[in-house]
Amino acid sequence: MAGSVFGTLFRVTTFGESHGAALGAVVDGCPAGMSLTAEDIQKYLDRRKPGQSRFTTARNEGDEVEILSGVFEGRTLGTPIALLIRNKDQRSKDYSELKDIYRPGHADLCFDEKYGFRDYRGGGRSSGRETAGRVAAGAVALKLLSELGISVRAFARSIGDFTVPEEITDIDEAANNPLGLPDHDCYLRAAEYIDSVKEEGDSLGGVIECHAEGLPVGLGEAVFDKLDAELSKAVMSIGAVKGFEMGDGFRASCSRGSENNDPFAMDKGRVIKLSNHSGGTLGGFSDGDCLVFRAAVKPTPSISKPQKTVTAYGGEREIVISGRHDPVIVPRAIVVVEAMSALVLADMLLRNMASRLEGIRDFYSEKKN
Repeated sequence: MAGSVFGTLFRVTTFGESHGAALGAVVDGCPAGMSLTAEDIQKYLDRRKPGQSRFTTARNEGDEVEILSGVFEGRTLGTPIALLIRNKDQRSKDYSELKDIYRPGHADLCFDEKYGFRDYRGGGRSSGRETAGRVAAGAVALKLLSELGISVRAFARSIGDFTVPEEITDIDEAANNPLGLPDHDCYLRAAEYIDSVKEEGDSLGGVIECHAEGLPVGLGEAVFDKLDAELSKAVMSIGAVKGFEMGDGFRASCSRGSENNDPFAMDKGRVIKLSNHSGGTLGGFSDGDCLVFRAAVKPTPSISKPQKTVTAYGGEREIVISGRHDPVIVPRAIVVVEAMSALVLADMLLRNMASRLEGIRDFYSEKKN
């Protein structure tokens, strides 16, 4: 299967299936000498792992990461960093009845048509559990970004019909409630609604917003590898994400140029923007402002309500999906969005180092001296 490798210089390969022995990632291109421990990675995996609240699947996985290579005495070697997360609470029997049935909203039909064979236990590589490897790799990228004074933080802007107004962005509050919403009152109302939807055997979606601060001007390329294009690819590669927008996004289509443009001004000798409708990118490059984008997350497709479907043999039938599933994917996907964003930014930072001759000359001049 192609398509499990991401990045150019900071390069990641993920592997593993939902009900296989393990999942993981290999990170290649991380500079040598960076402090890195399993604890640095574990704190992000702990945010993604199941079973942490009534809003997530009851699957009991510790998601404990093992660093197999690339680190010695707490520092990166500049060699491939292999990360392993073992599966310990698979219940493949929960899926035995689905062996020949195509679940609505899943990739079952597509896998069968493409490969003539599929891992029906939880969706295999199409399972949300695949994102554990992404988060482990993203944690390495996030550590690299922190060394450069760059932060990446995401939260839930909305869940179902409950949307936190744009002027409220309390990211600390978002980190302290199980739904990741940056407003406590909205969290309480949304939590009550999720409980009622879950009781009906149904599920909800939502919108995740991500902010990256401390970026230099000029990350990204002018044509195909625009920063916003790379971020879109990264975030849209997350299985549950069905939409992506930078800054004002689709609202920009309804505004005038005089409203959508961000005026420039001088502040203590440097150029700044007086607004951020662009979301921190201009012409495909980071513009030095806060990077802001949003991802639309679909409702969990595995629901216990009766649904119409067909079998691999062409028969029509009704299905009720049992097993352990999230009533809403958004809270656990927040850290996945952070991880994929960090992978793009780390890669772009390394690529940007070769954009000017004087930078290359200065680097090698220092080496000679």
